[in-house]
Amino acid sequence: MKNQIEKLIEQCPYKVHIVVEDYKTSSPAFQLREQEVFSSASIIKVPILMAILVHLQKTNGDLQQIVEIADENVVDFSVLTEQEQTSATLYELLLWMIITSDNTATNVCIDFLGMDTLNNYFNEFGLKNTRVQRKMMDFQRQKLGMDNVTNASDIQRLFQQIYEGHLLSKKWNDIAIDILCRQRSHESLKRYIVDHVKMAHKTGGLDTVDHDAGIVFTKECDYFIGVFISEVEDNDKAKQYIGAISKVVYDHFTK
Repeated sequence: MKNQIEKLIEQCPYKVHIVVEDYKTSSPAFQLREQEVFSSASIIKVPILMAILVHLQKTNGDLQQIVEIADENVVDFSVLTEQEQTSATLYELLLWMIITSDNTATNVCIDFLGMDTLNNYFNEFGLKNTRVQRKMMDFQRQKLGMDNVTNASDIQRLFQQIYEGHLLSKKWNDIAIDILCRQRSHESLKRYIVDHVKMAHKTGGLDTVDHDAGIVFTKECDYFIGVFISEVEDNDKAKQYIGAISKVVYDHFTK
């Protein structure tokens, strides 16, 4: 596996950050540039999801509470925007934020706790390099250097805690895993896997980055894979490399 991944990384014209962890041994099977910080794109939505669920558990909150959708949080290419929704349950917002990477839903979720509270939760989770500093599609703040950032090591740590159920009770953790398993974007980690495989994951992409990370559940073993590509010039080519690396890892663990 190591040689095949290294060969793919050598061929890739962009910068690749990767962590693969075997949950049987709880040790990294492969990692590269795992500590380097990069623009998170929509991968930031996983720590946001977990922060809100942890907050609800702590405060005995209600997933079915109705949350207003303020005009300033409405952006294009959103299923909520398409339906002209002015409110939604918190569960709907979390679901759309993950499964279709809905940016209107995400902006409402950011306001639900506020950036400072979200970042405090990220610290509690041990995510040393993950910060939310702007809303989705706020490119003005991004140009000012206030971007949402993370690294491969943080995302690996977060998914390990989800897998082991360390952040939430079983009831709440099952909700998190169910939402992540309903991801509708399959152009990267699942791209070249022909089998029907259960995967709790999240994608993220901007013009210059493409990411996909999560837990792969198989009958042979469960494992984490996170492939994060920065300095991208062709997004589809980046997704192809993520898919190729994922296929090598999947074959290694299952065949």
